[in-house]
Amino acid sequence: MQEKNFIIRGLRFDGRRRALGVWAAGLIIAMMAGCSDMDNYSVSPNHRLSFSTDTLSFDTVFTTVGSMTRYFMIYNRNGEALNIERIALANGRESNFRINVDGRRGDLFSNIPVWKNDSLYVMVEVTVDPNGENTPFVIYDSIVFVTNGAVQSVKLEAYGQNAHIMRGGTTFAGDATLTAERPFLVYDSVMIPEGVTVSIEPGVAFYMHGKARWLVDGTLKVNGTRDRPVTFRGDRLNHYSVSISYDNVPAQWDGLFFRASSFDNELHYASIRNGISGLVFEPSETGRKKMTVSNSQIKNMDGNALWSVNCHIEASNTEFGNAGRYLVMLAGGKYQFSHCTMANYMPGNFISNLSSRFEKCLTLSDHVPGGEEGDGQTFPLQQARFDNCIIDGNMQDDLSTEYGGEIRFLTGEDYVGGHDEAFNYRFNHCAVKTKRTDNGRFVEVLFAESPKYMKSSGINRDGKYDYVFDFRPDDESSVIGKADRAVAELYPVDRLGVNRLTGEHGPSIGAYEYVPREKEK
Repeated sequence: MQEKNFIIRGLRFDGRRRALGVWAAGLIIAMMAGCSDMDNYSVSPNHRLSFSTDTLSFDTVFTTVGSMTRYFMIYNRNGEALNIERIALANGRESNFRINVDGRRGDLFSNIPVWKNDSLYVMVEVTVDPNGENTPFVIYDSIVFVTNGAVQSVKLEAYGQNAHIMRGGTTFAGDATLTAERPFLVYDSVMIPEGVTVSIEPGVAFYMHGKARWLVDGTLKVNGTRDRPVTFRGDRLNHYSVSISYDNVPAQWDGLFFRASSFDNELHYASIRNGISGLVFEPSETGRKKMTVSNSQIKNMDGNALWSVNCHIEASNTEFGNAGRYLVMLAGGKYQFSHCTMANYMPGNFISNLSSRFEKCLTLSDHVPGGEEGDGQTFPLQQARFDNCIIDGNMQDDLSTEYGGEIRFLTGEDYVGGHDEAFNYRFNHCAVKTKRTDNGRFVEVLFAESPKYMKSSGINRDGKYDYVFDFRPDDESSVIGKADRAVAELYPVDRLGVNRLTGEHGPSIGAYEYVPREKEK
């Protein structure tokens, strides 16, 4: 028997596809019924909208700079379709906020349908107008919804901050002092020419955009205090996810680069975080001090936290924490690190571009490592001295290998065991994650094991990833009371102001003195 053909609303099917045709017909009928339902809106004032939040708050927004987009949901949890007669910004066209409802931009919308048990997105942005204030200020508005005569609203609030905007490249023509009345929003390179000194007073904050960087041919003096540190960080003030702030995410900006002609730089109580690079010191000479770092924190870098070639650097009471590549790499030069914590627990995950970390926490070399600019250039390591320092990380390297673990010695000659002129290093009262050695350049060193910290994982107590680390010694840390007291007397107060010499447990190795944790009641 010949099979019949049939047509449903312009779609041709033959008998062999009859089952599919029946299904399609049913789907079309259901869609038509749904559309019919949309013509039958509820008129009851008791049928209200629901919202995913009653207040949509924005983190600090710099004036004249638009915010990131935030959103909330409109829900119709009723058994009938609703027609939203009006959606409007309360301040109308005078509002600082901008909204997008169901894919349409504007400040006033009429007759927006919502199916029963369905939802809509509302996208919100804000741009804050500048005023004469130096301190943050708050702006408000609300989105008003009218449905069946019933009025509902979602509040909007944003914190505005006036800022000095550095755009198009900034070059200092002469000596300058930057003060903390307003933060600095940096879009491009900031250049300090040779012979120019830029001083930064306590409390100044630099919010660095994209690939913004500092290029220093002259001198940079950062004069933060414990209560008012100087901050270099990315300019994204929102959250990467519910539990992760962008302030803890690497690769937000480029870094600070000190070139060959730059000397006598100082970083006191500086916080440098979430860049591609932290401190980069290009090949120079050791006759003049390149940099003094004290009571600072350089952390969460996608590349290197500290990279130096043939420079003279001194660092004390400073934390170098987490980097995707080298945490601290010293190729040639002269270095003194006292009471510093070098801890690399950078995880390989969605935040970093790397699936895992390959470079050790500390690398000492007499040449520029392969694959880098200046690859193979040789420089004698005149001095690399570490007193009361932690060199540690989460790399699961073979600790049965001498000079393995979290240290790496790169030398073109057979100087791994040290050489007073060409490869001169010394570790005194340090905690070093490496195999125990009888090498006399390691004096009273704690080998192999990692000290216990307050928080060496990016996961919080709720099991959520927050990317926050705390490298202060925990109650069971091996570094408690193991520091060289003669060195501690030169640095009697740690980075956070805790006295190393007066407590019954001290002095401890690292940038942080141990403080007993209060017992939970």
